[in-house]
Amino acid sequence: MTATPTMQSSKHTRESVVQTTLFVVMLTFVIVWLLPVFGGVLTAFRSMDDLTRHGFWALPEKISFQYFADAWTRGMLGRYLYNSFVITLPALAGTLLLSSLCGFALASYKFKGNFAVYVTFVGGMLLPFQLLMLPIFQLSNVLKIYDTYRGLIMIHTAFQLGFCTFFLRNFMMTVPMELAEAARIDGCSEFGIYRRIYMPLSLPALAAVGTLEFTWIFNDYLWALVLLKNNDLKPVTTGLSTLQGQYISSWNVLVAGSLLATIPTVFVFVFLQRYFIEGLTMGAGK
Repeated sequence: MTATPTMQSSKHTRESVVQTTLFVVMLTFVIVWLLPVFGGVLTAFRSMDDLTRHGFWALPEKISFQYFADAWTRGMLGRYLYNSFVITLPALAGTLLLSSLCGFALASYKFKGNFAVYVTFVGGMLLPFQLLMLPIFQLSNVLKIYDTYRGLIMIHTAFQLGFCTFFLRNFMMTVPMELAEAARIDGCSEFGIYRRIYMPLSLPALAAVGTLEFTWIFNDYLWALVLLKNNDLKPVTTGLSTLQGQYISSWNVLVAGSLLATIPTVFVFVFLQRYFIEGLTMGAGK
């Protein structure tokens, strides 16, 4: 009886030590991860003379917002952001529409080759897209879509379709089949079942995958670099490279433009964070 409180105290002490150790380790990782962000923020407010004399990690002698204005005007950041939205929003809409239709078909219909089609979508995610750059470049020339908005939109839609179908199909498998059967008995069409039952129940999953896809497509650099030549059509990721000179680069202006370019993705994630987490964790307790 006298040993029990001592054992409980020792156990509590061990748990406290473990939690403190985990907290310190995680805090260290967070600080290391945030160091480049902190350095970028410092760089964006400093002059090139200050950077040259004191290095990137020194505290600024004088804080100025002028370099953000320079990135917006001299770097045509407004135009590049417009291009990013013109490319991202249609590609995102097309990806979610087609992948939800594919996921609905694979989840609700039992037909020969169902699993083969599903494995094909999964296998497409495992293929390194760098291997397809040259064939896609040649295909875009053949189809006359090189250096156009629609070419980049089509490529993004096609390459993101595999992951989105994989994600939504697995989510739609959790929807009870009895709902669809009851709707068919009441005379609802197959598209009506998709629109009235599966889509409303899959909104958390759509929000989660939509948040990811918006971030990936908006931040894409490689496909825009391969498929676009005209500077007036480039998104913000490749457009920022115009701020980098051949011999001398204005790093403060370039970093300021990069920070401005992150605002849309941060804004989207902050406002859809609740739906994003709900979509990823829904069904985890089953």
